[in-house]
Amino acid sequence: MQNHEIKRFHVGPRISEMAVYNGTVYLAGQVTSDENLDITGQTQNVLDQIDSLLAQAGTDKSHILMCQIFISDLANFPAMNQVWERWVSAGHTPPRATIQAPLANPKWLVEIVITAALKAS
Repeated sequence: MQNHEIKRFHVGPRISEMAVYNGTVYLAGQVTSDENLDITGQTQNVLDQIDSLLAQAGTDKSHILMCQIFISDLANFPAMNQVWERWVSAGHTPPRATIQAPLANPKWLVEIVITAALKAS
C-alpha cells in the first residue's frame, strides 16, 4: 500500500527545505550557509547539507534520482565537478543537468536541487 501523505521538513513562510511523497524525496535548491567560501567550499557545504537532509528523510546520496546544478559562472565548473566527483557514490551517479544562471544572492556560487528515492524498507 502506498503512503499518500506529504511530509514536509523545515517549513518556512516561503519554502520547505524538503518534501517526501510516495517514496520520493524532493529537496529545495540548497545554497551555501557560508557566502565567504570559494566554489570548492560552497559546493562541499551544499553537499553536506544535502547529506543531512537525505539522512533526515531516511535515505542517502546513493538513492539520488536526479540532480540539477545552477552555477553562477561556468569558469567554476571544473572545480565544482572535482568536489562533486569526490562526493557522489561510485556506481550510483545520477542523471544531472548543470546550468549557468544568476542566483538570487550574488555571493552564492552554486545551488543544487536533488530528487531521491527513499531506501526500501
